[in-house]
Amino acid sequence: MSIFGKLSFKDQAFKLRENAILDAATSVLGSKGYDLMTMDDVAGAVGISKPSLYKHFKSKEELIGETMIRLIDGAIDQLAQLEHIAGARDKLEAMLEWALRVRLEGGLPFLPSTSAPVRDMLMRNVKYVMRVLKLNGQLEKLVKEAQKAGELDAALPSDVVLYSYYARTCDPAVDYLQKFSKMGNEDIIKYMLHVAFKGFEQDAPR
Repeated sequence: MSIFGKLSFKDQAFKLRENAILDAATSVLGSKGYDLMTMDDVAGAVGISKPSLYKHFKSKEELIGETMIRLIDGAIDQLAQLEHIAGARDKLEAMLEWALRVRLEGGLPFLPSTSAPVRDMLMRNVKYVMRVLKLNGQLEKLVKEAQKAGELDAALPSDVVLYSYYARTCDPAVDYLQKFSKMGNEDIIKYMLHVAFKGFEQDAPR
């Protein structure tokens, strides 16, 4: 039974509206960024009044925190669905493929901003920090397994590999390719995966 099956009609409507708000916040964040985003923008995108928005989220910071928590939860759930993939490197590649597809469809990267105020705001959110630590631990384990198996360069510190991997989810090349190239999303994903894991080798996929 889904969570909605256990809720009253009123609570279901409240939860559905909350999900719509998080969807709108994701869209506005992706297009405007944290600094320019306002609660008015989000309320307008959902089609509700600002007082109604504040019934769900008391502040912009709380809304952004819940938006990012939902993103990380989605990544944790996605990783759990990759148990059928045997190799650690293959799991990392599958996760990056998922993350790039989410982003190309209007979602957010794992690393939301290089802005110090945004990082500080998120680091004060205990719920967000706990989710990030869980995901980070799972991905770091895969990096080390792939290095041990000779699938990734073991001479590199695992932190270098891991944070370079995260950076691929917010690589501006993705935006430029989507806006200015003639490639479709699937081709962008294919080539970005190649660059992430093989660099600029001569045998690039065609």
